[in-house]
Amino acid sequence: MKKTSTRLADGRELIYYDQRDDSVRDAVDRRPLDPTVTTSEVRRDPLLGDSIAVASHRQGRTYHPPADECPLCPSQGDRLSEIPDSSYDAVVFENRFPSLAGDSGRCEVVCFTSDHNASFADLTEEQARLVLEAWTDRTSELSHLPSVEQVFCFENRGAEIGVTLGHPHGQIYAYPFTTPRTALMLRSVAAHKEATGGENLFDAVLERELADERVVLEGEHWVAFVPYAAHWPYEVHLYPKRRVPDLLGLDEEARTEFPKVYLELLRRFDRIFGEGEPPTPYISAWHQAPFGALEEFEGVNRDDFALHLELFTIRRTSGKLKFLAGSESGMNVFINDVPPEFAAQRLREVASS
Repeated sequence: MKKTSTRLADGRELIYYDQRDDSVRDAVDRRPLDPTVTTSEVRRDPLLGDSIAVASHRQGRTYHPPADECPLCPSQGDRLSEIPDSSYDAVVFENRFPSLAGDSGRCEVVCFTSDHNASFADLTEEQARLVLEAWTDRTSELSHLPSVEQVFCFENRGAEIGVTLGHPHGQIYAYPFTTPRTALMLRSVAAHKEATGGENLFDAVLERELADERVVLEGEHWVAFVPYAAHWPYEVHLYPKRRVPDLLGLDEEARTEFPKVYLELLRRFDRIFGEGEPPTPYISAWHQAPFGALEEFEGVNRDDFALHLELFTIRRTSGKLKFLAGSESGMNVFINDVPPEFAAQRLREVASS
């Protein structure tokens, strides 16, 4: 992998990740852009104890542009985009309309391929491995920023999810706090550790799932399963069998196997609802240990956390979505229409031949 860092016309950082070591990236952003101005502010809810980001500048972000005006495609002639070069393997750049910025963190866009009509599932294993290396590199770099406590790599796919740019891409949020979801997991880990005299909760969960009927796919170094208490109609958790706190902790064997396992999962997701159905909308989210202090989670350190990827869709059946209505949105109590055991069976049925 070759990494080349440059700057866009408004001063934002852009990084090319190339498979070839002899790749040359010297194209200049020729757009007449003014410096980026953001109004991101993090506010803490005193009753719930969580934080929200207020980012009014995002109201003006690009919204469903036609394919020939896609800002994530390479620049061609006089059609100038966010990527100055005429081609790329994978690229990461600072979001022009970030939810978090400055002292409130940082947001980046990850373009998986220059092919506008592709999806992550269409990538080769070599391309998927390159994206994994980009996620890992950005996790490392962002973790050293003084305003960052947690790094979150994720992909939203599909208009039903709320995606406004059709080009295959994901994002990275670098939060200035430990997110509420992660804090809940860490509290559970701390309570289990104290109650059992030191047993790791992630290890216990993984051991139980490996012995149950909800395993979807298993390799030598990774295992994917539908969790016992899945929140979403089709939800899969992908764990490395050797517990590590973040992407940086993966060894070479796990990195090598990941593309094959992950691409197979994504391709199965597109086959859940049968032939002729549109691509399955999904969210794919990496859960990593925070880089900030963990004193509030007594007895827990970073190594107690288990890196894992959560993949789920909001489609519950053909032509029908799972909406977060009263119980989910009002009380945060999910009601799942699809039994996890059925979802796991379906995901095994649609395995590649």
